[in-house]
Formats: sequence, structure tokens, C-alpha cells
Amino acid sequence: MAQSKSSKAKSDEAITQFCGVTGASAKDARRFLEKYKRVELAIDAYFEDPNSVGTGMSAASTSKLNQLFDKYKEPGGEDITVDGTIKLCEDLNVNPEDVVLLSVAYELKSPRVGEWNKKGWLDGWRRLGCDTIESMQTSLVTLRDKLGSDPKYFQQVYNHTFDFARSEGQRSLATETAQAFWDLLIPHGLNGGALAHVSSKDGDDDVDMSEEGWKEEYTHWWFEFLNERGGKGVSKDTWAMFLEFVRSIDVKFERYDMEAAWPSTIDDFVQWAKARISSGAA
Repeated sequence: MAQSKSSKAKSDEAITQFCGVTGASAKDARRFLEKYKRVELAIDAYFEDPNSVGTGMSAASTSKLNQLFDKYKEPGGEDITVDGTIKLCEDLNVNPEDVVLLSVAYELKSPRVGEWNKKGWLDGWRRLGCDTIESMQTSLVTLRDKLGSDPKYFQQVYNHTFDFARSEGQRSLATETAQAFWDLLIPHGLNGGALAHVSSKDGDDDVDMSEEGWKEEYTHWWFEFLNERGGKGVSKDTWAMFLEFVRSIDVKFERYDMEAAWPSTIDDFVQWAKARISSGAA
């Protein structure tokens, strides 16, 4: 019985992976997995079968994506690194510091800034239905809009950015680095609606258009506070909770619950911000 449960868990995991990459139904996933056994082979077969794609996603060519990957990867290496990333950005006609590249990093599961491995490259672009520079450029437009307007997607990209941005072997994110990525993400989310103010009334989190929340000015207050405070960097907990803080805090910081499980850095910032408002220095 234990073996049966283990096999079912592996089967369910394979179906989830197949559907995540291809956008196919669970029924189609089972059909291809039963025939090809291995997830990678089943996915390749799915995309190479012109009759299999029924979701509206274009079937991206593995061979075209391999050719593009080889064009940008480090000579003699296995991955695309900084030089290849710069060349890719030039071909895509996108600034290397454009916020949309954080979406691309999430979609392609980039391990760190300026690096892309082949599996992430193939799985990500195929899931997006792209196998040419032109189709990738079109996808960037869609991703930029989604990042700005979709709260759930914004959070997924935001969470990935912490691991993507920190130096290898480091548990925290350097304060200067964290500020650079906040400076990209927070304004984009505020302007697009992904960071629209929410209120927790009666236990429900709803967008509250009647109450003013976080302002772009407060992002710079946050940076000023962190620089004054000093410290070794930004922890993963602070990074993650800061997003919830931005979404939920009222404009005067009056309804902040000091007894809630906020990181001490955010507790201290609220006291700092309230003192600044009270002094009229805002």
C-alpha cells in the first residue's frame, strides 16, 4: 500500500509539472506521460505534436530555443551569463534594468542576476509560447502589464526576486541591493494596481478605494530609515513581510498592530515614520 501511495504521489507530481510547463489539461498530461514515461520526453513530444496544443498557446520549437540559448551562452560553458544577458537584452530591445526582466527571471527560474540555465530557458519560454526574439518581445509586453496589475503574480515575482538577487552563499540581501529592486518593483505595483491598498475588515482582505494607503514617497522614507539604521542587510522575512506591509498600512500608520508578528525592522520603521509625520517633517 505504501508503494502504491508513493507511485501515485510521483504520478501526480509528474502531471503537475507537465501541466505547468505546457498549459495542457490533466487528461492530456496522463496520455503523454503514459506513452513517454519521462516528463521531459513527454513535454517535448507534446510541443512537437501540432495536434496536441488546444489551449491557445503556440507550440514553441525546442530546436529554435536551443539555437537561441547556444547563441547567448558563455563560450565553452553551459549557461548564459552576464555577457550573454547583455546581448540578449540588446536583441530584445530592453534595458537590462527594466522591471519586466524580473518577470522573465521568475518565468525562466533564473538562479541569480544575469544567469540562465538551459532547463529554465526551455521550460520557461515554451510555457510562454515563445521561440523567437520577436515572440519574446511580444511576451515582455504582456508580462510587464501582468506584473503591474496582478497582485498574486506580483507576489510570485517579488518572492523569487529575493533569492535571485542575493549573492551566492548569503542568507540576507545587501541593503543597497534590496533598495535597488524595491525601487523597480514597488512603483510598478503601485502604478498598475498590484499593490492597491487593502483593508482587513471582518477578516476579509478587500481592495479599499476609500482609504489612502502607501505612497511612493514612503518607499524613499523606508530607504532613508534603513540607511540611518545600518545593519548587515535585509532578511528574507523582512523582504517577504514588507510586501504585505505596503499593501495593508494606512497612510498615517495609525492602525499598525505592534503586537502582530511583524519583523522588528518594520516595527521600528513605523515608529520612525509616525514621529516624522508628527513633527511635520513629512
